[in-house]
Amino acid sequence: MALETLKTFDNSVEAHILKTKLESEGIPCYLFDEHTVSMNPLYNVTLGGIKLKINSYDAVDALEVLQSIESNPVTDDDDKTIVFPKCGSDDYYSGFKSMKGVGGVLMATISILLSVFPIFLKNVHKCKTCGTEF
Repeated sequence: MALETLKTFDNSVEAHILKTKLESEGIPCYLFDEHTVSMNPLYNVTLGGIKLKINSYDAVDALEVLQSIESNPVTDDDDKTIVFPKCGSDDYYSGFKSMKGVGGVLMATISILLSVFPIFLKNVHKCKTCGTEF
Protein backbone atom coordinates (compact mmCIF):
# COMPACT_ATOMS: atom_id res chain seq x y z
CA MET A 1 0.00 0.00 0.00
CA ALA A 2 1.70 3.19 -1.23
CA LEU A 3 0.75 6.48 0.41
CA GLU A 4 0.80 9.89 -1.25
CA THR A 5 0.79 13.28 0.45
CA LEU A 6 -2.36 15.10 -0.57
CA LYS A 7 -1.81 18.32 1.37
CA THR A 8 0.29 19.75 4.20
CA PHE A 9 -0.97 21.93 7.05
CA ASP A 10 0.39 24.29 9.70
CA ASN A 11 -2.09 23.23 12.37
CA SER A 12 -4.00 20.10 13.22
CA VAL A 13 -7.47 21.69 13.17
CA GLU A 14 -7.42 22.33 9.41
CA ALA A 15 -5.90 18.89 8.84
CA HIS A 16 -8.66 17.16 10.79
CA ILE A 17 -11.38 19.09 8.95
CA LEU A 18 -10.15 17.85 5.57
CA LYS A 19 -9.48 14.37 6.97
CA THR A 20 -13.07 14.17 8.22
CA LYS A 21 -14.46 15.31 4.86
CA LEU A 22 -12.39 12.72 2.96
CA GLU A 23 -13.40 9.94 5.34
CA SER A 24 -17.06 10.90 4.94
CA GLU A 25 -16.57 10.39 1.18
CA GLY A 26 -15.19 6.90 1.84
CA ILE A 27 -11.51 7.76 1.33
CA PRO A 28 -9.28 6.49 4.15
CA CYS A 29 -6.53 8.95 5.08
CA TYR A 30 -3.81 9.36 7.66
CA LEU A 31 -2.08 12.28 9.40
CA PHE A 32 1.70 12.22 9.78
CA ASP A 33 3.77 14.39 12.18
CA GLU A 34 0.60 15.78 13.77
CA HIS A 35 1.61 15.33 17.39
CA THR A 36 5.19 16.52 16.91
CA VAL A 37 4.10 19.76 15.23
CA SER A 38 1.29 20.29 17.73
CA MET A 39 3.64 19.92 20.70
CA ASN A 40 6.37 22.12 19.22
CA PRO A 41 5.22 24.37 16.34
CA LEU A 42 8.80 25.37 15.57
CA TYR A 43 9.33 21.85 14.15
CA ASN A 44 6.72 22.66 11.50
CA VAL A 45 9.36 23.98 9.11
CA THR A 46 11.78 21.15 9.81
CA LEU A 47 9.26 18.36 9.30
CA GLY A 48 7.38 19.98 6.43
CA GLY A 49 4.14 20.47 8.35
CA ILE A 50 1.37 18.04 9.16
CA LYS A 51 0.97 15.75 6.17
CA LEU A 52 -2.38 14.33 5.10
CA LYS A 53 -1.66 11.10 3.24
CA ILE A 54 -3.97 8.92 1.20
CA ASN A 55 -3.67 5.60 -0.61
CA SER A 56 -2.31 6.09 -4.13
CA TYR A 57 -5.35 4.41 -5.70
CA ASP A 58 -7.63 6.99 -4.01
CA ALA A 59 -5.70 9.98 -5.38
CA VAL A 60 -8.12 10.86 -8.17
CA ASP A 61 -11.17 10.81 -5.91
CA ALA A 62 -9.38 12.77 -3.18
CA LEU A 63 -8.25 15.45 -5.63
CA GLU A 64 -11.83 15.84 -6.84
CA VAL A 65 -13.04 16.36 -3.25
CA LEU A 66 -10.21 18.83 -2.57
CA GLN A 67 -10.94 20.80 -5.75
CA SER A 68 -14.65 20.93 -4.94
CA ILE A 69 -13.85 22.36 -1.51
CA GLU A 70 -11.40 24.94 -2.84
CA SER A 71 -13.69 26.00 -5.71
CA ASN A 72 -16.47 27.06 -3.33
CA PRO A 73 -16.41 30.80 -2.74
CA VAL A 74 -15.81 32.06 0.79
CA THR A 75 -18.92 33.63 2.29
CA ASP A 76 -19.59 35.90 5.24
CA ASP A 77 -22.11 35.42 8.04
CA ASP A 78 -24.99 36.47 5.77
CA ASP A 79 -24.01 33.89 3.07
CA LYS A 80 -22.83 36.63 0.72
CA THR A 81 -19.72 35.88 -1.32
CA ILE A 82 -16.71 37.88 -0.14
CA VAL A 83 -15.26 39.97 -2.98
CA PHE A 84 -12.14 42.12 -3.01
CA PRO A 85 -12.89 45.81 -2.54
CA LYS A 86 -10.15 46.86 -4.98
CA CYS A 87 -10.98 44.77 -8.07
CA GLY A 88 -14.31 43.07 -7.24
CA SER A 89 -12.90 39.58 -7.83
CA ASP A 90 -13.99 36.57 -5.80
CA ASP A 91 -11.02 34.42 -6.94
CA TYR A 92 -8.43 34.47 -4.16
CA TYR A 93 -6.28 32.43 -1.84
CA SER A 94 -7.82 31.94 1.59
CA GLY A 95 -5.48 31.48 4.55
CA PHE A 96 -2.49 33.03 2.76
CA LYS A 97 0.49 33.55 5.11
CA SER A 98 1.68 37.17 5.11
CA MET A 99 4.36 39.16 6.92
CA LYS A 100 3.14 42.59 5.77
CA GLY A 101 2.46 45.24 8.37
CA VAL A 102 4.24 46.53 11.47
CA GLY A 103 4.50 43.10 13.10
CA GLY A 104 6.04 41.59 9.98
CA VAL A 105 8.64 44.35 9.65
CA LEU A 106 9.51 44.07 13.33
CA MET A 107 9.83 40.28 13.13
CA ALA A 108 11.94 40.49 9.95
CA THR A 109 14.29 42.95 11.66
CA ILE A 110 14.59 40.79 14.77
CA SER A 111 15.15 37.65 12.70
CA ILE A 112 17.96 39.32 10.75
CA LEU A 113 19.62 40.65 13.91
CA LEU A 114 19.35 37.38 15.84
CA SER A 115 19.66 35.00 12.86
CA VAL A 116 16.42 33.17 13.69
CA PHE A 117 13.50 32.09 11.55
CA PRO A 118 10.68 34.67 11.48
CA ILE A 119 7.65 33.30 13.29
CA PHE A 120 5.18 36.17 12.82
CA LEU A 121 2.81 35.23 10.01
CA LYS A 122 -0.81 36.28 9.79
CA ASN A 123 -3.50 34.57 7.74
CA VAL A 124 -5.05 36.83 5.10
CA HIS A 125 -6.96 36.55 1.84
CA LYS A 126 -4.85 37.30 -1.26
CA CYS A 127 -6.48 38.13 -4.58
CA LYS A 128 -5.32 36.02 -7.54
CA THR A 129 -6.19 38.87 -9.91
CA CYS A 130 -4.63 41.98 -8.38
CA GLY A 131 -2.42 40.55 -5.61
CA THR A 132 -4.00 42.66 -2.86
CA GLU A 133 -4.18 41.23 0.66
CA PHE A 134 -6.98 41.77 3.19
